Amino acid sequence: MAKLKTYIVEDSPVIRENLIATLEELAPVEVVGTAETEEAATQWLMAHRGDVDLVIVDIFLKSGSGLGVLAADWGRSATRVVVLSNYATADMRRKCLDLGADHVFDKSNEIDLLVGFCISSAEEMQ
Repeated sequence: MAKLKTYIVEDSPVIRENLIATLEELAPVEVVGTAETEEAATQWLMAHRGDVDLVIVDIFLKSGSGLGVLAADWGRSATRVVVLSNYATADMRRKCLDLGADHVFDKSNEIDLLVGFCISSAEEMQ
């Protein structure tokens, strides 16, 4: 199965490293880059248009927010974008989906659903 080239926007080093380890162990994911701020993420994504299959974005970042990453025009085309946040309220889920997120997952209890999403996304790519 082909691996999803994945970019992670998460400001917590501990969460980021644990997420990378979990996804690379349990799903066909290859993390190709990370960012801790809205600006760094947006700049990287603009410079690498079409180079990633999946972007995972947290809402609260060191600077800016994941909503800004979702709203930015970085040429998503076939790239899937999901939000992974501790703040996955009904209103926030709706706002993220309105901004183009494919899915919103709660960090505290939906990591298994994120892994399943990665697996099914990789299967669809084949």
